[in-house]
Amino acid sequence: MKTTMFKPVVHTAVAVAVAALLSACGTVGKDFVAPQSAAAPAWRHAAAAPQGQAAQQAARLPAEWWSVFGDATLAQLEQRALHDNPNVRAAAERLVQAQAQLGVVRANQLPTVGVKAGIANTRSSAESAMGATFGHKSIKGNDFSVGANFSYELDLWGRVRRAVESADAQALAAQDDRDGVMLMLSGQVATTYWQLRGLDADIAILNNALATRRESQQLIEARFNAGLSNELDVSRTRIERANAEADIQEAQRQRNTLEHALAVLVGASPSQAILAPAAGAALPQPPAIPVGLPASLLGQRPDLAASVATLKAFNAQVGVAEGAFYPSLSLTGNFGYASENLSNLAKGSAREFSIGPLALSLPVFEGGRNRANLNLAKARYDEAVANHEARLLTALREVEDALSDVQQRQQQGDVQAQAQQAAARAVQVAQARYDRGVSTYLDVTDAQRSSLSADRAAAQIRTQRLLAAVSVARALGGGWQQAAPEATVAQASR
Repeated sequence: MKTTMFKPVVHTAVAVAVAALLSACGTVGKDFVAPQSAAAPAWRHAAAAPQGQAAQQAARLPAEWWSVFGDATLAQLEQRALHDNPNVRAAAERLVQAQAQLGVVRANQLPTVGVKAGIANTRSSAESAMGATFGHKSIKGNDFSVGANFSYELDLWGRVRRAVESADAQALAAQDDRDGVMLMLSGQVATTYWQLRGLDADIAILNNALATRRESQQLIEARFNAGLSNELDVSRTRIERANAEADIQEAQRQRNTLEHALAVLVGASPSQAILAPAAGAALPQPPAIPVGLPASLLGQRPDLAASVATLKAFNAQVGVAEGAFYPSLSLTGNFGYASENLSNLAKGSAREFSIGPLALSLPVFEGGRNRANLNLAKARYDEAVANHEARLLTALREVEDALSDVQQRQQQGDVQAQAQQAAARAVQVAQARYDRGVSTYLDVTDAQRSSLSADRAAAQIRTQRLLAAVSVARALGGGWQQAAPEATVAQASR
């Protein structure tokens, strides 16, 4: 009896094996081919581009790209932002959703198996047609049943495999999008940080200028009280001192705004003090950012990698749409026991099973629905191709813009240094001429204004050079490399 009981199970296993073999017949749609990268031989504004694969690898930034600045405070802020920023957490949850959706689609590749059990009490009518057949007697009794059922769609043409391929690519795109959010966030933190440090340098310059203006005001007022100067010179010193104080307040207002923005970036309340003012006006020299060839850009930016993954997903969706034109074959079966008495439920005579039907479904007339879905899938893929080309061009432009800024800001800084020296010398000459009574105090005031403007412009240029280095690093992908697809939720739970 035991051999007889297990025959249906053997039949079912054989049927499933045959179905799996048939499902490997072919795959609808075209296999995905990644688009070519940029063909430009070198960056226009780069000083020197390395050649060869080894040189290209050496030209990559480290994963924590902000470490090239050698600033411990910046590194701490970056780590805090990547851990606490809500946008990073939201991007991580979108990745979890994509992985869960992939698990849902992958489940279609396997048979669906379920178990069931039931208890029923029935009584038929004695006056019905069936009751008349049995001499106007009612039929009543209990029914106990327990069993299992399964269903499986044979993926003859690879439609389900293409759907899995599409979901897998979408999950990878979500992973790259999360990395892209982290890269953008790290760039925003570095940009805001150096803008803050630039304002600290500006405030330090203004404080020095204010101290000089106060000293000049005291000296001129003393000369006026001694009858050695006039009231006009006193008014000019007071104006210059007040203007310096007003400039400090404006710079502090801008710094407060940036500090609030930095607090939000690191996931803190804007009411918290995030960054204490720097003591001096010195800013570091910008680091040299290693730059590879344009051909390597496609693999260095998460947004471009996500775009390629999206292309792959849409390409697979075209195959899914083509699969609707082919027949679908599904297999169902069940096995169980049913008995009127619970004590007889396990007997061999209570056994019941069925294998089949092996159902074939072939679309004949759909009113053009399948053709429209195929055209829709192809149009979406073509749109994704155009969007990817636009993103690639934008990425190339961002790198060229950043490299151009690096070059021009460096040249601008060299010229501005000459202006600083000349302005400082002009203050000394004007002060000496005024002390000897050769010129009025207006010449000293003009020279001080020019010197202050030159010093502030030099600090702004140094800040812009640091920001340009940040832009280069972000445009090149910040040392990012695409990791292997992360495990789905279902895989991670096992």
